[in-house]
Amino acid sequence: MANTNLQFKTNYEVSSKIKPFYKGGKVQISKDENYIFCTCGSHVNVLEISTGKVVHSVEHDDQEDITSFALSCDDELLVTASRALLLKQWDWKQAKCTRSWRAIHTVPVASMTFDSTSTLLATGGCDGTVKLWDVVKQYCTHNLKGSSGVVHLVEFHPDISRLQLFTSSLDCSIRLWDLRSSQCVCVLQSHYSAVTSLSFNTDGDTMISSGRDKICTVWDLKTQKAKRTVPVYEAVEGVVMLPQKQDFSQIGVKSNDLHFITAGSKGVLRVWEASTARCVYTQTLRPISEDEEENDDDPRSLVYLLHMPTSSRLATVTAEHNILLYQLPGLTTQQQFVGYNDEVLDVKFLGKDDSHIVVATNSCQLKVFELLTNSCQILYGHTDTVLSLDVFKKGFLFASCAKDRSVRVWKIDSESGQVHCVAHGSSHTNAVGSITCSRMTASFIVSGSQDCTVKVWDLPADLSTTGADIHQITACATEKAHDKDVNSVAVSPNDKLLASGSQDRTAKLWSLTGNGTVGLLGVFRGHRRGIWAVCFSPVDQVLATTSADGTTKLWGLQDFSCLKTFEGHDASVLKVIFVSRGTQLLTSGSDGLVKLWTIKTNECVKTLDAHQDKVWGLHASRKDDKMVTGSADSDISVWVDVTEVELAEEQAKQEDQILKQQELSNLLHEKKYLKALGLAISLDQPRTVLTVIKAIRQVEDGHKLLEKTLLKLRLDQKESVLRFCAVWNTNARNCLDAQAVLQVLLTHLPPEELLQYQGARTHLEGLIPYTERHMQRIGHLLQKSMFLNYMWQKMRVAGAPPGMGQDEEMDTTPLEQTQPLFMIDKGKEKGSSDEKQDGDDSDSGQDEDPNCPVEEEGDDEVSVTKKASLNVGRAEGRKATKTNGNQHFESEESSEEEDLEEGDQTSVKAVAFSTPQCQTFTS
Repeated sequence: MANTNLQFKTNYEVSSKIKPFYKGGKVQISKDENYIFCTCGSHVNVLEISTGKVVHSVEHDDQEDITSFALSCDDELLVTASRALLLKQWDWKQAKCTRSWRAIHTVPVASMTFDSTSTLLATGGCDGTVKLWDVVKQYCTHNLKGSSGVVHLVEFHPDISRLQLFTSSLDCSIRLWDLRSSQCVCVLQSHYSAVTSLSFNTDGDTMISSGRDKICTVWDLKTQKAKRTVPVYEAVEGVVMLPQKQDFSQIGVKSNDLHFITAGSKGVLRVWEASTARCVYTQTLRPISEDEEENDDDPRSLVYLLHMPTSSRLATVTAEHNILLYQLPGLTTQQQFVGYNDEVLDVKFLGKDDSHIVVATNSCQLKVFELLTNSCQILYGHTDTVLSLDVFKKGFLFASCAKDRSVRVWKIDSESGQVHCVAHGSSHTNAVGSITCSRMTASFIVSGSQDCTVKVWDLPADLSTTGADIHQITACATEKAHDKDVNSVAVSPNDKLLASGSQDRTAKLWSLTGNGTVGLLGVFRGHRRGIWAVCFSPVDQVLATTSADGTTKLWGLQDFSCLKTFEGHDASVLKVIFVSRGTQLLTSGSDGLVKLWTIKTNECVKTLDAHQDKVWGLHASRKDDKMVTGSADSDISVWVDVTEVELAEEQAKQEDQILKQQELSNLLHEKKYLKALGLAISLDQPRTVLTVIKAIRQVEDGHKLLEKTLLKLRLDQKESVLRFCAVWNTNARNCLDAQAVLQVLLTHLPPEELLQYQGARTHLEGLIPYTERHMQRIGHLLQKSMFLNYMWQKMRVAGAPPGMGQDEEMDTTPLEQTQPLFMIDKGKEKGSSDEKQDGDDSDSGQDEDPNCPVEEEGDDEVSVTKKASLNVGRAEGRKATKTNGNQHFESEESSEEEDLEEGDQTSVKAVAFSTPQCQTFTS
């Protein structure tokens, strides 16, 4: 079992993120060749080549997509054009828009470029016009009309003294404009499809144009005639003229004749000799099948080719938004950047100390990222979308499966980090949707397919060889496992059991024997929808399954019963893994959330939200301190366990709080109220500050001391006190302290200063309703006290003189010694004078006060009957008895003699006290 000292995880934080930075459109490299500029929706992102990270990003305020942009040749100005027909000029290093103006084009700008002096900007619009702008003097200098359709290509002649501009539009011709006369000098016609790029030689007399009509044309700009047409047998998107008088023998250049490089639909770079129209070099990425030869829509097809003359490099952009840098003269791959991952289907840690991650996206290519630098390797091998990945225990071998019905095993070199394929197998009859590796040794892999079968593949022992040969592996066992697609397979930690989960809502447990046979042990039933993932516990005989019904279940392997069910996701749960040595679970779902569960308590400890779409990929590092998630929103997030960090921070915070609380107590004891109040405010605890305020108000002359202390506070401290007042004022017990503080602030601070406090309006608005409520409560209390005072003044106390009128004031002087406390008043009802009856009836004397002197024995205790004035008009014979403690009052018709005769009547004792201090007042 797990270590009893194991600490549960409580939280993860994103440490790094791989996000899309290029989603198609124009790409340009800065003059110093340190940055790549590319469009991504409404952004232009600036990628630093050395680190592979986006260092700057500019965005249009109107959120409109950017249709084109241009960087000046001195790398200072960036101009963007959006669908809102606005041109914006940026200081891109500060991401600050310095100027914006309305483009005169009536439709969006399709292309733009700067001249070599960085003063003229040419924009080609979808309306068939070309406009030139002086960005220094800020006005439009030329409006060139004559092109038909979208002007998708504008290019200045590199020799600015010629003042020539080349444009191309949908009519497939190249127009040469003389900017001095604003006239079209000539139309170069050779292509029958869109012209995609132009390249000039150093002297500016020769130009090469490329087109999607699978030809390249060499032009003599002196005669303005075509010198040579070179058929290249592919739609060409980019052409670069190789510099002369340099050694390019590694790529087939053996003469000083004109040579150029093309990039197009076949996805490879090719070198051509212009004089003979012969291809002298073809780049080889991997063997290409005949089907792919015939297919011009290869996802590896190149859409841009850019020359970097200073560092003698080439940059290519693929149709899958990957940017690759090649070093001349050998065309060796130097760097690869993935601009857009599309939908991430699976992701796994890889390499020594989990330094790399391998990602399966909605593509036939695998991508391996180095986490430190974000540099990427693109792995070719599969011919259709890769669906699933798994890594062997040591992290240097991993397996993949794809829709092409094949499985592959790959190896990463521990020193160089290079990855290559070492084994390949294919015998499934449908897409292979899941794969898992053996846990103890790299001896076999298991695949599950949409053909409802599970296959076990034995691996050769010499996979560690670095040769170029790829081992062909075959399935040693095949089992018809389910009635529907097999979505997930998992191997137990001891390599003896296999679990499979299917769309048929069941999971099954299989035995794996050494002779290559698979035997069914049992079926797990209970999910209401298809099962997406299965995973064995690393320590217990438990299997975890996730389903489209939104639940995660734990099953016992002995009796196949459901042990626990975890509910919390709002949609399908797609992945599950065990962490914290099998005591906790991590699950990811279609709701874009990752949840951390503690198995013992069935509690969701933390919900992690960093994705906007389905989280297909979830994997933990071997050290259990990191995890990686991949989502359909094309984001890849690397998370770090911050439980210990947060615990240390919390402990440090508590210790600091204790020290400050002790210091606060000392300051209050020493009556250093200003320092105490400042310290309490720094703790940001309204209750502690209130304690200090109460302590100040309790001392002698507290109001003045409070006023003096508050006015000495800093501005930010006064802001905090005002904020705390709004909290205190909500409680009737603390409202007086809040109002005292408010009185000081409102009396001594001008309203203008108060309103400048952060959140002052909100706090004051919160004070008003509670203050009104307190005023109403005090008003009601005052009314009640006045009524009580009135009743007190108007009460008739027994023993009042007979002549006292109804409206006369009550005599509150002490009673005489011989006057009993309670007197019988019969005159009010009958209109006759009051009769006083003194009784000498005795009782136990239990109501005597030992502190009051007692009169003579005959006057100690008196039996009394008090008239109840509220009984006027009632029947004379009716009795009303009111009991209060030991006192009983009867109706006035009962005489003293009847009281003495009836034994069951209780006598009322009233002691006549001689001292005023002991008189009892009742109301």
